[in-house]
Amino acid sequence: MLRKTNPLRYLTVIATILLGSIALFAQAAISDPQTKPPVNQVKPAEERPNLFKELGLTPDQVAQIKGINIERKPLMEEANRRLREANHALDMAIYADSPSDTDVQGRLEEFRQAQAEVVRIRFMSEYAVRKVLTSDQLVKFRELRRKFAEARRAQQAERGNMPNVRQMRRLERRQDRPLNP
Repeated sequence: MLRKTNPLRYLTVIATILLGSIALFAQAAISDPQTKPPVNQVKPAEERPNLFKELGLTPDQVAQIKGINIERKPLMEEANRRLREANHALDMAIYADSPSDTDVQGRLEEFRQAQAEVVRIRFMSEYAVRKVLTSDQLVKFRELRRKFAEARRAQQAERGNMPNVRQMRRLERRQDRPLNP
């Protein structure tokens, strides 16, 4: 006997999977160490800003930040590897010859957990760096970040790749946070 299935349920699962896949591809494009920018977008060293110098970091602060980055790199590489594997497993479950709702839901949960781990590592690392900065350096950092975001938006506009309104609002919220030294 065939069981009636709720089309809304399937639509919800498919929409969730598509959104997750889009997020994964976006994350992979941003953080995959194998991906390198096109040659024509790499600025010579003398044109790139030296953030450590512009922020006026002390040698101790530079050492602390480098230590944070050294500690973060293998964690992020492993988390990204798990995320790619979870995405592949989810894809295999969805397109299996005999897909199972239980298997797809399980793989979707693995994907969510892997994605959450990538986000956790990224933001905790960012928070650790923020704690190293003084109040004055934080103000300067926010200004540099705002300028970078404006330059990126201008570059995207030139390519006809404007970020959507939600992305722009998120960037603005992050830049307008109150100072909490």
